[in-house]
Amino acid sequence: MSDELRELYQEVILDHSKNPRNKGFPPGCNRSADGHNPLCGDKIKLKLVLEGAGERANVSAIGFEGSGCAISQAAASTMTEAIKGKSKEEIHQLFTRFHDLVTGHYEQDLESLGKLAVFAGVSEFPMRVKCASLPWHTLQAALAGDGEPVTTE
Repeated sequence: MSDELRELYQEVILDHSKNPRNKGFPPGCNRSADGHNPLCGDKIKLKLVLEGAGERANVSAIGFEGSGCAISQAAASTMTEAIKGKSKEEIHQLFTRFHDLVTGHYEQDLESLGKLAVFAGVSEFPMRVKCASLPWHTLQAALAGDGEPVTTE
């Protein structure tokens, strides 16, 4: 990872963990899920408004509450910004790209991920992959609507 990306990684993680976006729940939520990382204690609850049906249904509003390390909270904050207005299909594709990024398997242009690209540094710390991906796994459960809690173990 370049020094420039490493510096941006630190800035974005600190900013989003200290000043999380979309903290709290929007009105009219019709999907939710809880996630927990027992290894380090990260917890997240997501609630969102899903409009439409099928894979083209889109997320018009989303919010979260949670506690845990700076990476998990920053990942939740940046994720909520990145997925607003996107369809379930687009979100599934973005989740795959994000997961490839944090596990060191991303082979596409980093700039196409926007702010999410700063999480490339997580791949250097395998123990932090679960912290960064917990919000995304929780989002997948909320979109599926199965009501099952998500755990990284």
